[in-house]
Amino acid sequence: MYYIYAIVNNINNNLYIGYSEDLRQRIQEHNNGLVQSTKNKKPWKLIYYEAYNNKGLALRQEKRLKMHAVKNELKRRLGLI
Repeated sequence: MYYIYAIVNNINNNLYIGYSEDLRQRIQEHNNGLVQSTKNKKPWKLIYYEAYNNKGLALRQEKRLKMHAVKNELKRRLGLI
């Protein structure tokens, strides 16, 4: 399976959207400081994910969720703003 996910930093509600083929391992990497873009803002908590059986669809959805307006809508749906 291919996953897109959203994690939140409990300190200041930063939202990070990403893609992975192994969701559990990827969340551990975020929390162990192994991901450059998130290592200074841990701990992270998984708050949303979608699973796909097609890699192309997953990557397109990840890109769409990272668009400013769509990301803000996701934040509203998740109660972050």
